[in-house]
Amino acid sequence: MGDKNGPHIGLLSQKSMFCLFTFVSILFIFSWLFVLRSTGRPNFIDTSLLPNSKLLAVFDNGARNLSDDNVASKTLLVKCVTSKVKLKVFMYGLPPEFHFGLLGWKGDGVSVWPDIRTNIPHYPGGLNLQHSIEYYLTLDLLYSEFASNLDGRSAIRVRNSSEADVIFVPFFSCISYNRYSRLKPHEKGSYNQLLQEKLVKYVTAQEEWKRSGGRDHVILAHHPNSLLDARTKLWPGMFILSDFGRYPPNIANVKKDIIAPYKHVIKSYVNDTSDFDSRPTLLYFQGAIYRKDGGFIRQEIFYLLKEEKDVHFSFGTVQKDGIGTATNGMHSSKFCLNIAGDTPSSNRLFDAIASHCVPVIISDEIELPYEDVLDYSEFCIFVRNSDAIKEKFLINLIRNIGRDEWTRMWTRLQEIEHLFEYQYPSKEGDAVQMIWQAVARKVPAMRMKLHKSKRFSRFQLPGEKNLASISLPRNFQ
Repeated sequence: MGDKNGPHIGLLSQKSMFCLFTFVSILFIFSWLFVLRSTGRPNFIDTSLLPNSKLLAVFDNGARNLSDDNVASKTLLVKCVTSKVKLKVFMYGLPPEFHFGLLGWKGDGVSVWPDIRTNIPHYPGGLNLQHSIEYYLTLDLLYSEFASNLDGRSAIRVRNSSEADVIFVPFFSCISYNRYSRLKPHEKGSYNQLLQEKLVKYVTAQEEWKRSGGRDHVILAHHPNSLLDARTKLWPGMFILSDFGRYPPNIANVKKDIIAPYKHVIKSYVNDTSDFDSRPTLLYFQGAIYRKDGGFIRQEIFYLLKEEKDVHFSFGTVQKDGIGTATNGMHSSKFCLNIAGDTPSSNRLFDAIASHCVPVIISDEIELPYEDVLDYSEFCIFVRNSDAIKEKFLINLIRNIGRDEWTRMWTRLQEIEHLFEYQYPSKEGDAVQMIWQAVARKVPAMRMKLHKSKRFSRFQLPGEKNLASISLPRNFQ
């Protein structure tokens, strides 16, 4: 009798233990989610596309079942994951002439980098600031080595390149172009061209470049005219750009490269208490009207809108308090036009975001920063070029957007504006950390291509070339 009941009792015990374990686990997860939902500020990034997305999806679905108000739980789940997984970045020790030396930093003749705890070289103002991404990313890596708290940081500097996820090339290509691209009398080439030649020679001679063919290198070229010469030789790397307007797809493309936001040049709208009725201008644009390439559309729209009484569409520059005028204009407007110029993107979009002026984007070829995790349609209006130049189409579209819809988008702008802020020291969820996260999301695909390239290169017959050291094909995507 005991022999018959023994297995049955054991089976019941196993089932009971399994049910108890399952119940306790579910209770723990729900309790944890409840605690998380009670703290933290909202994070509006789409977590389904971040690393460890399966884990996030499970928890996120659980939170949705508990309550529709799951924003706080998503926030802390993102923090939990991103605080543990940091991008490891090896930075080349390029001489100061490639980076802070371009800002006038002299150094002591020994150290490559300034001691940023006591001396932070100044980046020039004006329109130079809109492409200062190179400055902030380099400072962020330097800061990561002595920061007392690494929570909220997405990238850290490592000294051993074999431990790194990516190799960072600290060349301030934008300031090099802005300051040193003009030829001096009797010169055949500019200092900017000379630096690019020296950069290519230095980088391609490094073991890190030879090891990967450059695929894992992060290269800054945010100004559309920066790195014009070197880009044709360093193209296998991961470029950080403002758009692809002046790049052929075999040199730069959305699969391997990063689109970073401009740094806005107008003042942020702090403590914004405006509303739909207190912003008297319906639609605002101030800037260069007559452009080339894709920018021809600006003048066509100007002629369509110039007689509309509640529309401000005029020429403007940064000179003679142009930034102050644009700040006041955007802060007092409901909608701000962002029309393609010489290239698909412009700083105007990010000025509008900082002003909580709902952007109206007219640029068919535009690529937007971290759009894989951020839904721009929640706070921007997109209009096709072909529609924008139709008689009355644009103005009727904007006039039909009522107070409630505008208020929803205005509120959303205030929720996401921190994602586009460059600052030092960088803070969690700002533009610097968002760019590092965008780089991290490219690493798996980059690594897969690198591994595939090595399939036939390990074992070779005597006299054969090492395939890993051969230049990559020009149609590399």
